[in-house]
Amino acid sequence: MPIKIDNQLPARKSLENENVFVMTEFRAQSQDIRPLKILLLNLMPTKIETETQILRLLSNSPLQLEVDLLHTATHKSKNVSEEHLTKFYNSFNEIRNNRYDGMIVTGAPVEKMEFEEVDYWEELCEIFEWSKTNVYSTFNICWGAQASLYYRYGVKKYPSEKKVFGIFPHRALDSFHPLIRGLDDIFYVPHSRHTVLKMSDIAKVKDLQVISYSEQAGIHILSDMDCRNFFITGHSEYDRDTLKNEYMRDVNLGLEIDVPVNYFPDDNPDNTPVVTWRSTANLIFSNWLNYFVYQKTPYDLSNL
Repeated sequence: MPIKIDNQLPARKSLENENVFVMTEFRAQSQDIRPLKILLLNLMPTKIETETQILRLLSNSPLQLEVDLLHTATHKSKNVSEEHLTKFYNSFNEIRNNRYDGMIVTGAPVEKMEFEEVDYWEELCEIFEWSKTNVYSTFNICWGAQASLYYRYGVKKYPSEKKVFGIFPHRALDSFHPLIRGLDDIFYVPHSRHTVLKMSDIAKVKDLQVISYSEQAGIHILSDMDCRNFFITGHSEYDRDTLKNEYMRDVNLGLEIDVPVNYFPDDNPDNTPVVTWRSTANLIFSNWLNYFVYQKTPYDLSNL
């Protein structure tokens, strides 16, 4: 999929080195088609790494995308330069009059806090509310999924006994759902979180369906009954070394942390991790774009 992005976005060089088809603004101007308009709300502190991971997965389809990057104005990012945010990101006020075929909300390292304690919670709620009329389909990841579930349905998160950390096997609870079409009977997904959702809470919400589940990691994918909003607790977008970097960070900080499950060969951090989730990640993202964005969103977004 050609992704239309800013000519100078750092992710462009990384993706082109991987032979990912990236379309610059200059070339896109000659294309006589309407690209899908996707909004990426990046709540992660490692913004460049996360935007590259997401754009890589969005590229795996024959459709053309136009991606806008969004950050929260009420939170001061410490791990990315102000210059990068100013040059490549929008604030909510700058895009509130726009309409989008799809929106992706990333995770955020704030899950141990109550939702209302997060400094950008009110702004995030405003974005969630705005998305009901200005976005056709949303794809919410990890804490972003928990936050959206809490805002929309009052579904709570609970602290886990120990961090859900590693690569876990999953099964479909609805093997015919288009979002997971093409996945194996057992598929693997990275998780990295300190909180969980309870199936008993989900069962009380008639508008929610659990699509996939892991005996070790718990609920994985949920959707509303209209398939307009998806909630994904795992991180299929992660790179080979993402969990390794998180593990080494905590080790260097002297924190108590287990070796990620099913990640390092022989559970030895000196060994190079084997990627077992890449095909799953590509299928889930391309299925979302195809079946729930491209095939369902109105051609004229003013009719959204």
